[in-house]
Amino acid sequence: MLAEHGATGRDRICSFSSFLLVLSLQMSAFSLPKDEPIVKHELEISSAMKIWNILVFVPMLKQFLSRLPRKSSKSDFIDAPRSGSEHGSPLQRTASGNVVSSRLNAVKRTSSAVFPSTVVAGIEPLLAFKDVPSSERLSLFISKLSLCCVVFDFSDPSKNATEKDLKRITLIELLDFVATDPPRFTEPAILAMCKMCANNLFRALPPNYRSKAGGSENDEDEPMFDPAWSHLQIVYEILLKFVISSSLESKVAKKYINHSFILSLLDLFDSEDPRERECLKTILHRIYGKFMVHRPFIRKSISNIFYHFIFETERHNGIAELLEIFGSVISGFALPLKEEHKIFLWRALIPLHKPKSLGVYFQQLSYCIAQFIEKDPKLASTVIRGLLKYWPVTNSQKEVMFLGELEEILEGINMGEFQKIMVPLFWRIGCCINSYHFQREAWGHNMFHASSTVKLPESRRIKVVAERSLFFWNNDQIVNLIAHNRRVILPIIFPALQKNAQSHWSPSVLNLTLNVSKMFTEMDDVLFMACHAHFKEEQAKLSLLEEKRKETWVQLENAASHQPINTAVLVVGNAKRVHGCKDIYVAGFWVRPVHFCEGWMVQ
Repeated sequence: MLAEHGATGRDRICSFSSFLLVLSLQMSAFSLPKDEPIVKHELEISSAMKIWNILVFVPMLKQFLSRLPRKSSKSDFIDAPRSGSEHGSPLQRTASGNVVSSRLNAVKRTSSAVFPSTVVAGIEPLLAFKDVPSSERLSLFISKLSLCCVVFDFSDPSKNATEKDLKRITLIELLDFVATDPPRFTEPAILAMCKMCANNLFRALPPNYRSKAGGSENDEDEPMFDPAWSHLQIVYEILLKFVISSSLESKVAKKYINHSFILSLLDLFDSEDPRERECLKTILHRIYGKFMVHRPFIRKSISNIFYHFIFETERHNGIAELLEIFGSVISGFALPLKEEHKIFLWRALIPLHKPKSLGVYFQQLSYCIAQFIEKDPKLASTVIRGLLKYWPVTNSQKEVMFLGELEEILEGINMGEFQKIMVPLFWRIGCCINSYHFQREAWGHNMFHASSTVKLPESRRIKVVAERSLFFWNNDQIVNLIAHNRRVILPIIFPALQKNAQSHWSPSVLNLTLNVSKMFTEMDDVLFMACHAHFKEEQAKLSLLEEKRKETWVQLENAASHQPINTAVLVVGNAKRVHGCKDIYVAGFWVRPVHFCEGWMVQ
């Protein structure tokens, strides 16, 4: 055996030496200068070399080249897996030698005809990550991302069912890869990820998504769900894991997760699907935390959405989620607060109390306001002035919400800020105390039977405005502020308390009013009696004016009764007497029948 191998080796060496000898002779023949004369023996050598080339050199060269290892071309490598999917290629076998399931093979055969060519660096995208070396997994990751860029129509569930199933399986593989400590993402991988997310997520929302985008306060309205959610959900999870992954460097990724990408994400917050908005909220919050360079742009873009909602459309589905993001952002603001943040409070957050759909996002808005005041207590008076500016005079349900937010602010306000706004604040509270707003607290009408009533849950009960405003005196912190400033507050609030005690329809409001009056009496009995005396004087003056007004109307009726029924009457203030005209002087006015004179002159 060794002799045979030795002979074979010697033959190869001899063949190779002969090849080199012939090659050197060929090169020397071709290197002869063209301008030298060719002698006879040289012509003979040239003819012999040509014959030797035909008979010996060409076959020897072919034999030598055939023994070299053959490098497969890219097209052969691309076609091999696809043909192997039909004939059992070794690429489809696991480490133990078992063949992959027949169902996945069928899906692969179908996908090669449906999906475009997405092979990257010689890697078939339908391979599993465990079936390729670690050095090639990132290339396979890019290939699978390219495969998932294909978007299907989910309006018809039976259309492209096999391809949809294949894409879903591939998305799940991508999610597992991103979530399990992947290698550092290169720029091509980041670009492929952003492209895949853009193709699947960034879309025009259907018209029925925007039909009720104003945000109804009725929780029974069914939201519209995207039929493609089975794919969208996995894409959102992949994007979230990608953003929070330690393998993603923000300095590299910021070129691809750029302003345009962020604006497209913000546009999706108008989706009516609450599941999608929840995913977007988490992803945008993570992007804000990881990409510090984009933070000012994100804040400015969200502010623009708020401005558009407040002053133009009053229609948007994602205000609550955007405010929830801002609630955590505000808690991270450094002190002292920048002027930019204070402007956002005054121009965006406070005017958000204006739209009719306040109830949809009121909880998140109150939290943002509370975070600002916690950062800078001096902003409390600014916020209260803003609430008084946008006070919902004709909307009792919003009044109750405003009163609740006021109570939360007053719990943490200091004495100096309280004294700045206590006069307009308690004037408004006095108006609320006299409110005749009626709302059944425990019962509501059945929408199908007008005569029947149904029990409402505790969360759906709405308190009377007067009752809610009187609850302020149940808060010890607010009572302490009132007690220190009672000489200013009691004269403002006393008339409202007396009117309630005399004529309010609600027994609960009446009892609360009497309790508040008793508290003021215990604080300062002398001041309470002085306010009571002043209230009686004012009531006497008002009664006098009322009596005078009634007498005026009686005189006017008597004067009109002496004239013909069809006679028109003009009331002329401070008019000169015109000769020949009959007129009547009533309460500072000249009352004159039109047909008695041709004209009159007013000074």
